[in-house]
Amino acid sequence: MTNKELVLKFYDDVFNGWNLDNLEEYMRADYKQHNPTVEDGIEGFRKFATGFFNIKPHMEIKKIICEDDMVCVFFKCVVGINGTYNKVFDLYRIEDGKLAEHWDCIQHYEGGEETANGNDVF
Repeated sequence: MTNKELVLKFYDDVFNGWNLDNLEEYMRADYKQHNPTVEDGIEGFRKFATGFFNIKPHMEIKKIICEDDMVCVFFKCVVGINGTYNKVFDLYRIEDGKLAEHWDCIQHYEGGEETANGNDVF
């Protein structure tokens, strides 16, 4: 499986399937997290995701970029409980066919905001 395929499968199964049963298939045991609100490791991610899934998120991937051991995913995260959304860039480092490290940048929208330039935020 390529690095891109790994990340796409992870998003489909875990984030959009709300499935935490197979995290060991995707993540290294020593998974390092750079989001300051999430603990390191598989159990740190599981703890975060368990709460996150309560808001019924759905990721609409807009672009995925791969170079060497790095994969960047640009997506719209729609919050199912209220229809708000986030514009997100997730960056992963892949090691030995598994997610080894994660960084993110998140921008929140209530929906319907006008932009100064008239461009869509995606």
